[in-house]
Amino acid sequence: MARIVGVDIPNNKRGEVALTYVYGIGRSRANKVLAAAGVDANLKVQDWTDDQFTAIRNTINESFKVEGELRSENQLNIKRLMDIGCYRGIRHRIGLPVRGQSTKNNARTRKGRKKTVANKKKATK
Repeated sequence: MARIVGVDIPNNKRGEVALTYVYGIGRSRANKVLAAAGVDANLKVQDWTDDQFTAIRNTINESFKVEGELRSENQLNIKRLMDIGCYRGIRHRIGLPVRGQSTKNNARTRKGRKKTVANKKKATK
């Protein structure tokens, strides 16, 4: 396992795929990093040289926010929304979908497990 930005990336995968193990780097950003560092995207991680590793590390560090820094920025953005009390912040606070989805039937991921509410008994004649 190789270590980049505090994350172990697998040796047996292509560089383009292996870099996606870092939070904040997807396929397109991985390709940009490899192109900027001058490394072939199809080369497996185990075949990278030390110079290529350092070039990739430097490119990531100077160009992008990744891992802890990115996670904390996202959390601060959500906290800011909750503090100013906007619609999105309120939805975050009460654990409902933020982006306009319907909640009548679905939204179980955000709402959690079903909480059954006791029904009224039907009045007998």
